[in-house]
Amino acid sequence: MTRTRIKICGLRDPAHALIAAREGADAIGLVFYGDSPRNVCLEAAAAMSAALPPYVTPVGLFVNETVNEIERILARVPLGLLQFQGDETPEFCDGFGVPYVRAVRMEQGVDLLEYAGRFKRAKALLLDAHVPGLPGGTGTKFDWSRIPRSLPIPLILSGGLHAGNVADAIREVRPWAVDVSSGVEASRGVKDPAKIVEFIRSVQVEDAASR
Repeated sequence: MTRTRIKICGLRDPAHALIAAREGADAIGLVFYGDSPRNVCLEAAAAMSAALPPYVTPVGLFVNETVNEIERILARVPLGLLQFQGDETPEFCDGFGVPYVRAVRMEQGVDLLEYAGRFKRAKALLLDAHVPGLPGGTGTKFDWSRIPRSLPIPLILSGGLHAGNVADAIREVRPWAVDVSSGVEASRGVKDPAKIVEFIRSVQVEDAASR
């Protein structure tokens, strides 16, 4: 079995980013969305990206942002991957010369095969719970049985994950990666280093048991 990759999202403290990297996270998520309690300033984002060790990817999360603003951020922060969480079109997502993942809110009737067909250049689809009026980061779990067993694109599972349920998620969904934000927080927007470590270790233990 391929090991499950891990992304810790919504980081704002460089020390927390280094803890995540040291414990085995493959990516850290930097939220560039002003309405989010996890929104990160450019200075902190640049510091975190610069401090990461090799093979840990800084991911920039955007929600219906303008081309000019994304390009301004890319000029300051060396992002290795973009995550589009709003209503961006394939043409928009393709336009920055940086690999990207496309988030999909799992509202009723969503067709993941159609999404995969439209976003052919996406590196993965990131599945998150649908909460009306919110683009993500709600801490809400969706029904994993709605995910097709076969998709022509890697799958990143998000939405309501935490150390207590991520092993079940891996066993049921077999995602390429898992993405956590609220599940490793002490309070909304404030990460808990102990929860970050616990989450990563829960993934690693499940992967080891599945081999």
